[in-house]
Amino acid sequence: MNDTTPGPIARRLERLRRCEDPQLIARLPGGWAVLGNRQPEAIEGCCMLLPDPGAASVNDLDEAARSVFMTDFVRLGDAVLAATGAERINYLVLCNQVPELHGHAIPRFADEQPEKRRLGPFEAYDFATVRQADGGGRDAGLLARLREALTGEA
Repeated sequence: MNDTTPGPIARRLERLRRCEDPQLIARLPGGWAVLGNRQPEAIEGCCMLLPDPGAASVNDLDEAARSVFMTDFVRLGDAVLAATGAERINYLVLCNQVPELHGHAIPRFADEQPEKRRLGPFEAYDFATVRQADGGGRDAGLLARLREALTGEA
């Protein structure tokens, strides 16, 4: 029996389409740029790109859609660099725990603890226990900087 319950990415896409996601940065040709739901203090500015329509894997996209998704993914990373002052971006497209296509653009900073800087972000930080993003409160300024860096609009 197949479970037809929409996964977390599909549910978020529905909220985005209804303009009900307070972490929305921008709608791009390759999908929706959003602030990640969880923000470890040491690497605040974690973002995601969600393709619309959704897909299980980047391999499920045709060549043109792949190109657009990956180009927008790097554009999102550029915006995260500009908005956060990060030293570099970790780009991850895992789709293991959540088997729906989504790309993580995660800032990494020179002042992170050295032992954590050498690890991948999901190994270094317990995302399940860190603070929830708050686009209408604490993260409003970050969202505005991300939006401006990505689209030129405040």
